[in-house]
Amino acid sequence: MSEVFDQNAKQVILIVDDTPDNISLLSGLLKDQYKIKIATNGLKALQIASSRPGPDLILLDVMMPEMDGYETCRRLKADPATVDIPIIFLTAKSQVQDEEMGLRLGAVDYISKPISPPIVLARVATQLNLVRARHLLQDQNKHLESLVQDRTRKLAKMQDAIIMAMASLAETRDNETGNHIRRTQNYVAALARKLKNHPRFSNELSDENIELLYKSAPLHDIGKVGIPDNILLKPDKLTSEEFEVMKLHTTYGRETIISVETYLGESNEFLRFAREITYSHQEKWDGSGYPENLVGDAIPLSARLMAVADVYDALISRRIYKPAFSHEEAISIMRKGNGSHFDPDILEAFLQITDEFHQIANQFKESDSAVPKF
Repeated sequence: MSEVFDQNAKQVILIVDDTPDNISLLSGLLKDQYKIKIATNGLKALQIASSRPGPDLILLDVMMPEMDGYETCRRLKADPATVDIPIIFLTAKSQVQDEEMGLRLGAVDYISKPISPPIVLARVATQLNLVRARHLLQDQNKHLESLVQDRTRKLAKMQDAIIMAMASLAETRDNETGNHIRRTQNYVAALARKLKNHPRFSNELSDENIELLYKSAPLHDIGKVGIPDNILLKPDKLTSEEFEVMKLHTTYGRETIISVETYLGESNEFLRFAREITYSHQEKWDGSGYPENLVGDAIPLSARLMAVADVYDALISRRIYKPAFSHEEAISIMRKGNGSHFDPDILEAFLQITDEFHQIANQFKESDSAVPKF
């Protein structure tokens, strides 16, 4: 059938018959209303039917040499390219079992010869009206699918913008971390892609989950909105009491995500990753991190990835309490955290793609604006 349907164009009928008189009779009857194609044997009919644009209807004789109409019909219905073309058998065979055979093979109608022109015209018109209606319905469905896809894309873009806006709320309170969330989400995605075929991580690091990690990573520090300015912006080392308050940003972040899940009445993989990252990205491989002193694989994978991304970016970034380290200095410091701060396999992956981290850092350099560019 035609891949592009023009409702104003003449519909195409393929007449398949080995008798010239029958072809002349049928084409003379139909040519004023329809575009006619001719095949004098089954093989030629298969070729024409599978071409594009194909016929809208096939009038198929049963008794033909080499390949009869039944076999031609079987092959047409076995080919995905021609299976939907309606077939009307035209034959001198008038036994009930002959008609039953044709319909069982997939024909939509069965007309006995000698033909009655009004009957042929009426039955052909009925089938082609159904073809036209089906095409119109398919076109309408495609249009609706396109609208849904467009709305879905716009909704996803809006959701991404809202996520970035939420994440930037915490960052804008510290005007030295403008593009931190952009850099860290790209670090996380780069690490995940590097590890997606690693035996320890392949089950979780599907392409879909890597995309979700990329989108959820910016939320890792949203809990900082609950930390008082005198602690969050303190230029000196925090006291032990102040540090305990600072630790609460992980709990605040998790509570924010949980409140979203509660409002929705359900969770999903994106919210799970966001909850894990906000709550556990300060955990350390040896159990010396916070808030729960988790050890090794007890720390969610998402949080272990975030830990490497977050520490690297903290090292290369200027803070009110420290200058920025060079890329090389940051790598050297991070090597010392192997097996203590960081999952050894994740750190090894990081060390293999440090150039990519450096490129990301340069792409999203700090600017005068505290708000990341979306």
